[in-house]
Parts: sequence; structure tokens; C-alpha cells
Amino acid sequence: MNKKIGIILGIALLAFLVIGASSAGFLDFLGGDGGSADNDNSTLVVGFDAEFPPYGYKDDNGEYTGFDLELAQEVCDRNNWTLKKQPIDWDAKDAELESGSIDCIWNGFTINGRENDYTWSKPYINNKQIFVVKADSGIKTAADLKDKIVETQKDSSALSSLQGDQKDLAEIFKTLTQVADYNTAFMDLESGACDAVAMDIGVAQHDISSKDNPTDYFIIPEEISSEQYGIGFKKGNEQLRDQVQDTLDEMFEDGTVMKIAQKYADDGIPGSLIVNSE
Repeated sequence: MNKKIGIILGIALLAFLVIGASSAGFLDFLGGDGGSADNDNSTLVVGFDAEFPPYGYKDDNGEYTGFDLELAQEVCDRNNWTLKKQPIDWDAKDAELESGSIDCIWNGFTINGRENDYTWSKPYINNKQIFVVKADSGIKTAADLKDKIVETQKDSSALSSLQGDQKDLAEIFKTLTQVADYNTAFMDLESGACDAVAMDIGVAQHDISSKDNPTDYFIIPEEISSEQYGIGFKKGNEQLRDQVQDTLDEMFEDGTVMKIAQKYADDGIPGSLIVNSE
């Protein structure tokens, strides 16, 4: 009797293992492993920071938009692709790209210092890093930030500069604090939790112009650093890079890029465009 029970249990266990393995394979086929189910030859999955206006952000209607996302949509339309806008944790951007969850990082993405880490498009934006302070703070120059609390976004270009070429400047601060995003930094500036925010000038101009009282803020004229933006693809993915770049080149030539840029004139986008880059 015990022998029969053992045989029955063994058969049941074997059947369970076979069904389990088959089910796992079927889920993988359906994209059930959490990978890039939407990432196919007709879908461009763009990874972006959803709190980085004017390049990528959520508008008043709850829709993701921005200069870079509008460029990406036009590229997709011209190639008969579907655009998937994929908000990502900026700290996890490399893991997202390596896993294939996204096809590219397209969101005010700095080339400088990362030249060998990605397959890059041509640079298309000249950008610079600056400090924003409250207009009534008495802070007018970078030297005035001595013993002040300065915030910036994690893994940002401003942070990289203040930990690198501008390290001597950062050493005069009371603290240099990293926060998750610039919305948090601006709220801290408003509340007095910090004295200055180190950030991209385009993002600063957008955030300030959206405030009820823009004159409450002041951009220190001295820049922290300058840089160029590009689209970052997984290292070695020249084929997709070339398809996107060829389309962007057409858009520059026929005036579409400038037309989209004019929507963001208050953020300084038209004057930041790199029209003829090699």
C-alpha cells in the first residue's frame, strides 16, 4: 500500500514539474518575465525622467509631454513606429537600457563624460548648469553660497560638476545634498530647507516661469558648467541609432525641429539648438 502511494506521489510530482516548466516557458513567450514585451521592431520605447521639464514631464492633463518626447513622437510617426513613453528612475537608467526594457534614453541626456558608455546620436542641444536662489536671499554670486545648503538631483550633470571640476566651489557650501528630483529641490528652496538649487538652465527657466510669482527667483549669472545633450542607445546599437538620427536630420532640414522648439521658447530651447552638428 505504501509503495503504491509512493509511486502515485512520484508521478504527481513529476507532472507538477513538467507543467510548471511548460507554464514558465509560455509566460516568457508572452513577455511575462517582466522584460521588454512592448520592445519590438515597430515600437520605440523611450526612457525618460518624468520630472525633467521642458524635456519630459507630465502636463496639466496628466499626459507625458516635453520637447524631447515631441521629437521622439515625430521620429516614430515618420517611421511608422509606435512610441512608448517609459518613465524611469534616473538612477536605474543603465539597468533599464541593458535589460532591453527601453530602447534609448532621450531626456536632456548629457553626453559629456559619458562618451564611451553609450552609442550616441549627434548632440542637438547646448546646455549649461546654474544655481537658482530666492530673489530676496541676498545671494548674487557663486561666492555668496559660502556656508549655504545647496541641493541638486542625484546622478545629474550639476552633481558631477560639483564633485569634479567644480569641487573647490562645492567645498565652500555648508552641505551639497542630493535629492530624487528637481521638484523636491524647488519645494525645499521655497520652504527654506535649502538656499540654492544647482540644475540645468532649461529646467530652471521652465520651473520658474510656471510659478505664480516668477520674480521670487533669481538665476546666478555664473555657470557651473556647460554640456551637450544627445540620445543614448545601448552600446553597439548603431542600427537603431542610425535610423533615429537619419530621421532627426530630415526634421532639422525641413524645419520641424525648430517648429517644435518654438513651443518651448520661454524655456530657451530655440537658442540652445545645435543646428549643424557632426
